[in-house]
Amino acid sequence: MSVLQGSCLCGTVKFEVRGPMVKFSHCHCSQCRKGHGAAFASYGRTRRTDLHILAGEESIKAYASSERARREFCAHCGASLFWSGNSDELAEWIAVALGTIDTPFSAPGQRHLHVASKAAWYAIEDHLPQFD
Repeated sequence: MSVLQGSCLCGTVKFEVRGPMVKFSHCHCSQCRKGHGAAFASYGRTRRTDLHILAGEESIKAYASSERARREFCAHCGASLFWSGNSDELAEWIAVALGTIDTPFSAPGQRHLHVASKAAWYAIEDHLPQFD
């Protein structure tokens, strides 16, 4: 596994993922759609201990979008960076917005989540597994 480098839109926040990423997903829930301003949000999980903020940590702001979820973004450019759950089972994991990763990487096992609440104007036309 190589180190993955990432950054926000304005370059203030820079980070590295120094461990494997898993659970690559495209989430269609309304919160992810609104948070990303797109049909879905694409994330990959990594262990919190493998995510290292190299610059701009003070510019990362958090928003509790529900009792179960916390979203982090750059306070300067608004780029969505990370998502984490508040449950004990997710405590050691953090999801990284895949669009913020600058290093080429592969994302095996991709899947669509919360497709029951997908945008009405978007048709899922790939053959990835889909879950409500």
